[in-house]
Amino acid sequence: MSDFSRRKLITAGLTATAGVLGLGAAARLAQKYGLVPPDHAGFYGPGETLTYAAQRLLTRHSLAREFRPSQISKPPLANELQPLPEAYKRLQAGGFTDWRLSVNGLVAQPATFSLAQLKSYPSRSQITMLACEEGWSYIAEWIGVPLSHVLEVAGALPQARYVVYRSIEPDWWESIDMADALHPQTFLAYGMNGDELPAGNGGPLRLRVPRQLGYKSVKFITSLTVTDSLKSFGKGLGSASPEAGYAWYAGI
Repeated sequence: MSDFSRRKLITAGLTATAGVLGLGAAARLAQKYGLVPPDHAGFYGPGETLTYAAQRLLTRHSLAREFRPSQISKPPLANELQPLPEAYKRLQAGGFTDWRLSVNGLVAQPATFSLAQLKSYPSRSQITMLACEEGWSYIAEWIGVPLSHVLEVAGALPQARYVVYRSIEPDWWESIDMADALHPQTFLAYGMNGDELPAGNGGPLRLRVPRQLGYKSVKFITSLTVTDSLKSFGKGLGSASPEAGYAWYAGI
């Protein structure tokens, strides 16, 4: 049986189980196939599990919509920023020459990358929409290096299941599974609309995950941790989002 046929069979089984026996039974079936998000517990857990499992089976290789240059928002919206840490201001004053991205965890070669190093790697650009869970959105051209390339340079190990990424803002962190981490549209963005990435949009470096809602595209990225489990991070729910009441998986 081909992988596609197997995915169709499992998806049909999940859907039928949810309809006949309820979300709890469907969630148990998803668990059998290892398609359980870290925030699967609690009242909404079965629903989160069914959503994540169905999305992974049906859209693992799908692409977020890309737009024409004429559709870029003018001007692009930037969130209102909270006061940034002094460490950020010092780095900004120095033109971010000393900004570093650390990569650690389940990698063969833990490494630290400067912005200049990241910019020396093969770049990619995409014109995609950043959609916020609060209802607003904007379209911009993002320029950066594919996350998959950085993980390849660091030597992500075969047992890796997630990438945890942190901002210079102390309480802002997220994670994605390897399906999104290795997806060709997921990258570390350092440019926007033909220029440097502005601070209001996460400069000098943010992760862009265009297949998920905006809160997964964390600004001011300073570290990546490759791991096989999220239980030891925060409250074990996968990221700061479910700790604040949002879903860990925010696929769109």
